Amino acid sequence: MLFKTQPANAGLNIIIVGCGKVGSTLVERLTGEGHDVTIIDEDAERIQELADYYDVMGIVGNGASHSIQEEAGIQNAHLFIAVTESDELNLLCCIIAKQDSDCSTIARIRTPDYIKDASYLCERLGLAMVINPELEASREVARLLYLPAALEINSFGHGKVELIKIKIAEDNLLAGLTIVEFSKRYSSNILICAIERNGEVFIPSGNSHIEQGDMISFLGSREDAAGFLSTIGFQTHKVKNTMIIGGGKASYYLAKQLLQMGIDVKIIEQNRKRCEELSILLPKAIIINGDGTDQELLVEEGIDHIESFVPLTGIDEENIMLTLYARQVSDAKVITKINRMTFKNVIDQLELGSVFFPRYITAEKITAYVRAKKASINSNVETLYHMFDSKAEAIEFRVNERSEVTNIPLMDLPLKKNLLVACIIRNGLPIIPTGRDDIQIGDTVMIVTTHTGFNDLQDILA
Repeated sequence: MLFKTQPANAGLNIIIVGCGKVGSTLVERLTGEGHDVTIIDEDAERIQELADYYDVMGIVGNGASHSIQEEAGIQNAHLFIAVTESDELNLLCCIIAKQDSDCSTIARIRTPDYIKDASYLCERLGLAMVINPELEASREVARLLYLPAALEINSFGHGKVELIKIKIAEDNLLAGLTIVEFSKRYSSNILICAIERNGEVFIPSGNSHIEQGDMISFLGSREDAAGFLSTIGFQTHKVKNTMIIGGGKASYYLAKQLLQMGIDVKIIEQNRKRCEELSILLPKAIIINGDGTDQELLVEEGIDHIESFVPLTGIDEENIMLTLYARQVSDAKVITKINRMTFKNVIDQLELGSVFFPRYITAEKITAYVRAKKASINSNVETLYHMFDSKAEAIEFRVNERSEVTNIPLMDLPLKKNLLVACIIRNGLPIIPTGRDDIQIGDTVMIVTTHTGFNDLQDILA
């Protein structure tokens, strides 16, 4: 069965198999960036809904079927993405897609045994990328527990620098300062890149003020960032322990990373068989068989003394209620997993601490890859993060060849407004640039902007 509306924008031809949370988010992002998207799923109602809303072609059927892929136009596809709930089906879809097309293929794989073989699978099956939402999300959560003062941490330059989001309290030392005053008073290795105030996001100038209640994102190395946060009164030591509610794949990946970081882990999981599995997989963790939403059990297991609390159930409402309870009875660093975006305005008012959306973490990895495929030979998208609910972007470009932006002092470049060249990484060393610095071949350049859709570094020019 075929549902078809004519795609409105020119771009890459992309086929997406699987229209669950991740698949629908990819449709939203990639159509928004002007690509021609075709979706495949066995759920006719879901296909109809997405085809109508996003103006894409939809095909009802098995994405691993050769005839279904032909109907979707696999011969002319630039990119094939399989994100069904089955790892094996995703791999099979990609294998079949490669038989009749030179397209790049991306598979969602979540099973730990397969993830161990990710490099082998990419090499042997010709995959461009293996994506694991739970693993990517766990890495983000682990960074936050290493530096609990932060609301968000995004890593650039292979970990050389981090973009960190914090909230300015009433008595914070930064409240009332202009950016110029901030620069004179604090380390030159720290750069304030973006400010969100009353729902509006802007790239600050020298005369911009930092105000109470602002959400600011600043850039620096992990060491410089920790020192800066300590100076302005934020907690900077990593948490000593964490309590995780739910024993799914995300909990496993997170616990494994935290244990490697020297953080004690306690997991509460209701399914006894899964508890037995986790006790074998994570022998250094404490595994509790019980209902993580049981208030008495949480108190018994020490929620009032825990340093961090991460509810990872599959139900958003449970995660939210557990976070609110933890904030009420403890001073723990709380991190909330949310899958759906409904009632987001209400959620934003609940003071849930750090909130992460696994589907968007996955979508950003793939969007960065897609933009890299569209880029010129002069530069390439390495990393992409959406900031402040997609009101701004932080993008990392690799400079491959000489272009209109190379070897010219930044002060002499006609840059777009609401854009900041935040960092240049040269020979492995990060530079917070001044107007006298220039961009050179071989550099990695990070920009922060309220514009969207940059594919090439030259897009920074007005």
